[in-house]
Formats: sequence, structure tokens, C-alpha cells
Amino acid sequence: MANSAQARKRAKQAAKANAHNSAIRSAMRTAVKKVRAAVEAGDKTAAQAVYRETTSILDRVADKDLIHKNKASRNKSRLSALVKGMAA
Repeated sequence: MANSAQARKRAKQAAKANAHNSAIRSAMRTAVKKVRAAVEAGDKTAAQAVYRETTSILDRVADKDLIHKNKASRNKSRLSALVKGMAA
């Protein structure tokens, strides 16, 4: 347990930041799942629309250093391949 006022404040700030970052990371994972679900459903136009939103979310999360920029790039590449591989 934190013994000084400074340590108590830092613990409180860390908990708040952790909750915020967890929510953002969760939203990112949900967005990726939405793209995969749209691809599985077979609706190419919906998949493309959701993919555009997801790439924006992935870039934002990477800019905030919640995930590495290469991970964001890898996810975008794989999702793009899924969407492009769909039958028109």
C-alpha cells in the first residue's frame, strides 16, 4: 500500500490510466472482430465499411502507444487481405 501522499496519488492515477487504456484496447479488439464477422457474413460492402473504421481505430491506438505500430500494420494487412479475398 502507498504510504506517502505522492505514492497514493500515483497509484490512483495509474488505476485511472489502466482503466482508460483497457477500454480503448477492448474497443480495438471489438472492431477487429466486427470486420471478421462481416467477412464471414459474406457482405463485401459492409466489410469494406467496417474495415475503414477499424483501420482508423488501429492507427489511433498505435499512435497512443497502446500497441506497437507494427502490430497495427500487421492487423490492417491481414484484415485487408480477408476483405479483398471476398467474392464480389
